[in-house]
Amino acid sequence: MKVISPFWANGVTQAVDDEEFSDLLGDIYDAAMDQSLWVPVLEKCASFVGGCAAALFFKTAAGSGGDTYFYTGITPHFRKLYFDQYVTLDPSTTAHFRADLETPVAIGDCIPYDEFLETRFYREWAQPQGLVDFISTVLDKSETNVTMFGVFRHERDGVANNETRWRMGLIAPHIRRAVVIGKLIDVKHTEVTSFDILDGLSAGIFLVSADGFIVHANLAGNTMLGEGDLMGSVGGRITVEDPQVAQAMREAFAAADTADIALGVKAITLPLRSKNGERYVGHLLPLNSGKRCAGIGHRATAALFVRKAALGSAFAADVIAKTFNLTPTELRVLLAIVEVGGVPEVAAALRIAVTTVKSHLGRLFDKTGVTRQADLVKLVAGYSTPLA
Repeated sequence: MKVISPFWANGVTQAVDDEEFSDLLGDIYDAAMDQSLWVPVLEKCASFVGGCAAALFFKTAAGSGGDTYFYTGITPHFRKLYFDQYVTLDPSTTAHFRADLETPVAIGDCIPYDEFLETRFYREWAQPQGLVDFISTVLDKSETNVTMFGVFRHERDGVANNETRWRMGLIAPHIRRAVVIGKLIDVKHTEVTSFDILDGLSAGIFLVSADGFIVHANLAGNTMLGEGDLMGSVGGRITVEDPQVAQAMREAFAAADTADIALGVKAITLPLRSKNGERYVGHLLPLNSGKRCAGIGHRATAALFVRKAALGSAFAADVIAKTFNLTPTELRVLLAIVEVGGVPEVAAALRIAVTTVKSHLGRLFDKTGVTRQADLVKLVAGYSTPLA
């Protein structure tokens, strides 16, 4: 049955198989709980989007490094070569730092494609592998890194088209959720067979039914409920004071009860604020597939992870660039100052002259109204948001 958000292109309706897509989402969420599953899941994602390889990876804010978390379809030699030598030559790097979360970005969105074919990056790294495009999406940002998921397109696949973007857009929110949850509860090869492992985590975790009834809360979660400053419990159901957040939470719990697919592309990040004004963030994970059902009770349909928002847990580089009218190079220098530090170190990291860094630094001072590098770091911290 073809029912998933049909897409109209070139006079033909594009769709994906409901059952196949649901199974893929189940695999993605299973990988959040068992990281050994990510490589085969990435293989399935590459096939679904229409490519020969895929990777979960990060780049540093200076654009001068990074690494893969998991990858498939690329040889270890070329993977190492990219981060050791070619990441600074990749014309998509700056665009990746400015891209919106979950928005598909192809090479043609970063640079005119005919110009891309003339770059050293294409001629020395992509072309020898037969690669012609890379479509990616930002999963998370911080003041030091950008975390991404991407699919490589081979010559036989052609460059990314509208259907490629549509398919990437379908799975990107789910991969992002799985990565976020994986950061909060890293159980790797351990089966969740009891509640003991949950009690050892600092994040508040609430296993809830479709109507918001608390099936189980870990120690941190019970502490939150006991304090009553952030959330509470009425009749055994989880409550928050903000009516909009409460409504979004109820809808998310109900959607999780039907199937992963029912959540569609809705965000599962919930902004929370305590009575004293402190910010918290909640992430919702459906619990109706595979390993996520193991040992946690049949009544629980979702897990709500709640933690205090840390400074810089997400970093809106694009907001800073737009606010102060920064050029891509100025933004890159600013990010490098935050991550690397002094002018000589920034010059070495970006492989540009010290005088060039000083020139950009002067323009940054003029545009932002500050006079010290330390104040630039504080400015960036001030634009950090607790919400991904």
